[in-house]
Amino acid sequence: MNNIIRKPLKYQQFNVVYWLIGINILVFILAEVFGSKINVYLEIEKQKYILTLSESMAMIPLAVMRGWVWSFVTYMFMHGNFTHIFFNMFGLFMFGVHVERQMGSLEFLLYYLLTGIMAGIFSFVVYFFTGNLIIALVGASGALFAVQLAYAVIFPTSIINVWGIIPIRAPLLVLGFTVLSLFFVISGRGGNVAHLTHLAGFGFGWLYFLIRFGVDPWRRLIGRN
Repeated sequence: MNNIIRKPLKYQQFNVVYWLIGINILVFILAEVFGSKINVYLEIEKQKYILTLSESMAMIPLAVMRGWVWSFVTYMFMHGNFTHIFFNMFGLFMFGVHVERQMGSLEFLLYYLLTGIMAGIFSFVVYFFTGNLIIALVGASGALFAVQLAYAVIFPTSIINVWGIIPIRAPLLVLGFTVLSLFFVISGRGGNVAHLTHLAGFGFGWLYFLIRFGVDPWRRLIGRN
């Protein structure tokens, strides 16, 4: 069983990061043009709810409970506005290209999709037990946090210039983002940002390295290979 889980995928390089960015941008444009013009009907206890096409691709717990399980995938490709998609795609490009080259495109795609899907499922479970059944979750941030973790684990000595002027080691930057998200979750000051999903993406990325690669991310982050 362990051999199956850790069996390496064939190393290939076909720029999956660029494909993911392109798909996200295409979906965003289509959603802006057609998302509010096409209606989708959700029936709950003989009552019909009218959703836009964009809303039907978000992860809405109540919809998932009615069988809309595809939203665990589609939510990652939906974004609320231009700022949302711009920063997510910028982060995916900044970190993802380097991680993909190290992992290989197939492994990176598996890592990206699996951590994003699991972050969505985790968020659904939390929303379900807290009664937030009509909240709409969108965005690639869960998978992006996993990609940022991967970058810090693979390149622990890398220096990132924040705002182009402040040099910070990758592990400190990623851990800083994580602590900030944790603060927002605990304090309830996160607004409409899904900080819980960010943390879930980070957590599942951590588990991926432990289970799939047999690598302890903490030892890598603190410089102990």
